[in-house]
Amino acid sequence: MNRLRYLLAAAVALLAASAALAQGQGGRQTGLKLSGDQPIQIESDRFEVNESEGVGVFTGNVSVVQGETQLRSARMKVFYDSESGSVPTGGAQIERLEVDGGVYLKSEGQVATGERGTFNMQTEVLELSGNEVVLTEGENVIVGCKLTVQMASGQATLESCKDGGSGGRVRMLLTPDSQNRQ
Repeated sequence: MNRLRYLLAAAVALLAASAALAQGQGGRQTGLKLSGDQPIQIESDRFEVNESEGVGVFTGNVSVVQGETQLRSARMKVFYDSESGSVPTGGAQIERLEVDGGVYLKSEGQVATGERGTFNMQTEVLELSGNEVVLTEGENVIVGCKLTVQMASGQATLESCKDGGSGGRVRMLLTPDSQNRQ
């Protein structure tokens, strides 16, 4: 279960990246944090583990909560290094996470949505993608089709939709003084 904190850390990085994109160099960051001492609660309609393949799959109304951070999706697939320990007991190290079926991520007033997402533990790269990836904080909105966050450097890139989805371009709506109203 401790390894699932990486998912939540990735979520926080995603949201922090959206704030950075929306607010520019001199803007206020919200300072999203995870507390290592807070429990992580995972719920789903079903959980399957295939220890020989090193895969655990949560399906149906998947909900992950730690403190103020929430993640919801239809499915969350966890790929483990089965050589590192037991998958069912949570002793195995996570290699990557995949979420799909509509991804909703919320933390301290910031929300990110997309169709699917991945987090690779080795490369520390988070991707959220779909026909519309929407990042919001208050009245500020950023829309594209693929968000990539390099966790090690904090660099974030939001790409436009190559197939014309979401208008074919990255769009941003910034509302003056919206930070003061929250």
